[in-house]
Amino acid sequence: MNKVFPIEEYEERLRRLRLVMTTRDLDAVIADESEMLHYFTGFAISENLYRAAVIPRDGTPIMIVRKLDEQPFLNAAWFENRHAFVDTDNPIEILGEVLGEMGAANGRVGLDMNSYCMPVARFCQLEGVMPNVDFVDMNDVFRPMRLQKSPREIDVLRKAAAVADKAMVRAIAAAVPGASSRQAAAVASKAFVELGADFGRTGPITVGRGWNFMHGKLSDDPLQPGDILHIELVPKVNGYCARLMRPAVMGPPSPEVEDATAALISLQDQQFAAMKPGANAGEVDVILRDGAVKAGLRPDYVNNTGYTLGYYFEQAPRTSDFTRVFTKDADWELEAGMAFHMYTSASAGVAISETILVTPDGAERLTQLERRLFQCGEGAA
Repeated sequence: MNKVFPIEEYEERLRRLRLVMTTRDLDAVIADESEMLHYFTGFAISENLYRAAVIPRDGTPIMIVRKLDEQPFLNAAWFENRHAFVDTDNPIEILGEVLGEMGAANGRVGLDMNSYCMPVARFCQLEGVMPNVDFVDMNDVFRPMRLQKSPREIDVLRKAAAVADKAMVRAIAAAVPGASSRQAAAVASKAFVELGADFGRTGPITVGRGWNFMHGKLSDDPLQPGDILHIELVPKVNGYCARLMRPAVMGPPSPEVEDATAALISLQDQQFAAMKPGANAGEVDVILRDGAVKAGLRPDYVNNTGYTLGYYFEQAPRTSDFTRVFTKDADWELEAGMAFHMYTSASAGVAISETILVTPDGAERLTQLERRLFQCGEGAA
């Protein structure tokens, strides 16, 4: 099986991690969240039983993996060093053995104290197995490491964005009179698989009412004249996710809906123009946030206007990555190589979004579909 990236990609990631390990005098690091497993090994798996990669300051990492998942690990990872366990083994005890073999039984070991794979009870068990280890929090390191995408990662994001563009056209065309949001979703899901996405999970497709409709559910009800079909597509290619929202109205749109869509697009275009390396995220956010309220598009603006995009494991508890978010209080700077889902909505029931890459010259829209209000059934044969 072909690996997602060549070994050089992972060597560079380990090089950056080991600079931090040296600074913090760490003997080893434990990576257990699926996203971080994938980042350092090329392999990710659900946590039916605990699994982790243990990364020494020098040498090859070792994967602690369920015997049942050993072959998928070998297919995907860039290295073969592993400790495969059977279902009756205790993986935390095995983790302790591996750390001992690395000479870290009395040393300093980094791990993410905010990992969804390291709850309090498990951490207490780990401390019991390794009582002389000084565990050091790496929460401030792991996720920020993934913020700036490499050229290879950007290439995969481009592929995912192209899937979103093409699938959106098909989904809108499927929303003919008498069709439901479920039928549009079925077409989008089929398009994902045909176009090269990992699987067919589409994202929310629902009828827009108010401004906070974006996480609504599918319906079997036929679309009615005046309904605004909200389509958010979230295709993944090799786990890397692009996101795209477009509104499509059933029948002639009202002047309110037309005006709201045009105003949102104009404000968001201004926001994109400000997304340059070195820009302050709070200042980028306020362009859209204050602009939408001043224009009467919403009575207030309580959600963020964008968040990090990249690799998402399909079975992780987080469906979005808020390592960096655009809010009025955000006080961080944009850097070249960062990718974001920038989105907005109005009380008229419309929402629009793009996958945006920050380049040395400013924002690049990876999703390329025309930015406008669509008609349901548009493009149908």
